[in-house]
Amino acid sequence: MRLRLALCLTAATLGATATLALAQVAKPAPAAEPRSPEGKRYLSQPLVKNLYFADPSAHVFNGKLYVYPSHDVDAGIPDDDLGTQYAMHDYRVLSMDRIGGPVTVHPVAIDVKDIPWASKQTWAPDAAYKNGTYYLYMPARDKQGVFRIGVATSKSPTGPFKAEAAPIKGSFSIDPAVFTDADGQSYMYFGGIWGGQLQRWTTGRFDPNAGDTDMKQDDKPALSPKMARLSADMKQFAEPPRDVVITDEAGKPVLGGDHNRRFFEASWVFKRGGKYYFTYSTGDTHFLNYAVGTTPYGPFRYTGHILSPVQGWTSHHSIVEFKGKWWLFYHDTQLSNKNYLRSAKVAELTFNPDGTIVQLDPFKN
Repeated sequence: MRLRLALCLTAATLGATATLALAQVAKPAPAAEPRSPEGKRYLSQPLVKNLYFADPSAHVFNGKLYVYPSHDVDAGIPDDDLGTQYAMHDYRVLSMDRIGGPVTVHPVAIDVKDIPWASKQTWAPDAAYKNGTYYLYMPARDKQGVFRIGVATSKSPTGPFKAEAAPIKGSFSIDPAVFTDADGQSYMYFGGIWGGQLQRWTTGRFDPNAGDTDMKQDDKPALSPKMARLSADMKQFAEPPRDVVITDEAGKPVLGGDHNRRFFEASWVFKRGGKYYFTYSTGDTHFLNYAVGTTPYGPFRYTGHILSPVQGWTSHHSIVEFKGKWWLFYHDTQLSNKNYLRSAKVAELTFNPDGTIVQLDPFKN
């Protein structure tokens, strides 16, 4: 009896051991950490993996985070310096309750065919809220191929949005970014060189023959982004657009030849500790930079880099405070390795005691 019981226990033990061993063998190996073509590990992973979203403008509305990106598509157009390959035609809003949590991709908020004045290329947008209405600011080419900036409205932060019949009077170029100060006054910052056409507006009128890149005057002040205070209804400029002056340490305008510091595109303004941070992309040198001022109008003194170059040609971002921390939203080409198919990402942004930003690397050590 004892022998039979011992044999049964041994068999049971062997069976359990074999089952455990089999389970260990069958358990899938952990997925390899994604790496860049150069073998680098990424600081952050895409917010969405089945669609391409770039130029993420993030806002907190009613305690929830909403991101207003451009929606990249593959139009089969080769890369060029005028951005023809960026053939976006609609906008979709992303939302999340917390950083790192599920991301909801909402239905199309508006399509270019529903913007009466626009013809194509709905590039990087931004959004704002006032008195129960959400505003979506959209750059696109008008029927003559000139970039303008329009506005659409909705009672929901995710749309659908209804566009105004005409673009904002006096608007031009690309990359609108709306900052609302503590007193409730809102300002739009905008502009971009090269494909953004800012170099064609130096006389106050559109000049199609003014060049495709910049003014090619390296020893003179660089082309400035533009800004204007918005009207009470958030649909027009309340004043003529003016230059946003970025200065060097000596208080002189950054020069056109200083490609590591001069403005290219992607304005974004936020306020922290009583200071106004004007942030932007350097374009062909692929940095995100910041300059600091004491009023929404500037001037803004160049202070440093925010983000080192990402994978891909463009770099475009937003910065927002959410649940007690600051966050940098940006994009890269991790999923596609194609400049016109980009993925939005997010990483925590930190500050030194003096208010300077701790520069981020989009890759891990």
